[in-house]
Amino acid sequence: MAKLVLAIDDDKYVHHIIEESLTGFCKTIHAKDGDEGLRLANKYNPDIILLDIEMPGLSGYDVCKKIKENKNTQDIPVMFLSSKIELSDRVKGYSVGASDYISKPFNAEELIARIKVLYAYRQQCVKLKLDVAKANHTAEMAIAESGDMGRIMRYVGQSYHANNFQLLSEYFLAFFAPLDLDIVVVFWYQSRALFYSQQSGVCPLEQELLEQHRQANRFVDIGSSTIINYPKISLLVKNMPVDNDVLYGRYKDLFPHILEVTNEKIITMERSESSYEQAAQISSALQDILKQLNSQNIEQNKSTQIFIEQLYELECVIKQQKIQAHPADLTLCISQLDQTMQLFVSGNSDLAFIKYQLKQVSESRKALLANLRKEVEVEQQNINHHSDIELF
Repeated sequence: MAKLVLAIDDDKYVHHIIEESLTGFCKTIHAKDGDEGLRLANKYNPDIILLDIEMPGLSGYDVCKKIKENKNTQDIPVMFLSSKIELSDRVKGYSVGASDYISKPFNAEELIARIKVLYAYRQQCVKLKLDVAKANHTAEMAIAESGDMGRIMRYVGQSYHANNFQLLSEYFLAFFAPLDLDIVVVFWYQSRALFYSQQSGVCPLEQELLEQHRQANRFVDIGSSTIINYPKISLLVKNMPVDNDVLYGRYKDLFPHILEVTNEKIITMERSESSYEQAAQISSALQDILKQLNSQNIEQNKSTQIFIEQLYELECVIKQQKIQAHPADLTLCISQLDQTMQLFVSGNSDLAFIKYQLKQVSESRKALLANLRKEVEVEQQNINHHSDIELF
């Protein structure tokens, strides 16, 4: 029920009647004219104002109008107390913001009944105002989040096509530019730490903070700064709005989306580089094997030609042996044939080594294909994951 009623009237008798009528029902405060009434209304913010129309100085209409123009008092219901009973008087009272009108003389029961109605009306207005404010806030947040999701999707597309860290950092920093935040980001790439900043350089202390907190919690608040950690990326926001719970909460919900996308991108870049290195190693090994095969083929052809020539010489020596014995010549030919046979044996050993190298290349090829399949699977998972983001 109403706790405080302000009565504004220049008639002391009316004040006496009001006080007597409302005793035990609510507390009343009194003003003898419009100026005092405005001052008390602004000071005490009463639940209901009872206002006379005809007063010296400011009229009741003037007072009511000023009450409704003041943000501190505009929601207080005003009930006119007047001996004027014409419809035009009621219409005029309504036009300046009054909520009710009671004619003098009045009785206590009627006054209390009307105050009850006005108090319930004010409670409904207060609740409605809070509901509207809450709805507006929800709508504003939904609009903001919708814009955030749109920018996230745009960044996902940009990061997908970024083929180096300079370009990736430019897209990343551009996402944060509209938020007016001073940030430092570090990409943990293999054994390197790649630092980038938006509004200023990266000082040694900031680098140290990021390196020391890399293995800490996902969110680390340091004064007005916040560090957000992922395995392959850490973000330092130097002017995080920690005193604004709503904005801080929004950023804590928003930023992990961007960092998660970037984290997966860096993992993909690492796998791609590993795949490139494996492919380069395989290519180099194949080139070496090809050279060895060419060399082996040339040597094999030479050895074969020499062997044929030596066999021919041996045949000639044997024929001569039948006519005239020359043991030294025969021994020399046999020795030369033996050396040539050793070349064939050596060639077979080289072929065995080449076979071993080919086996190693085959194993590397299998590992490369496995990595490539994994990259495709991860990429497909990322596509499916980000396609689930709903725009409001």
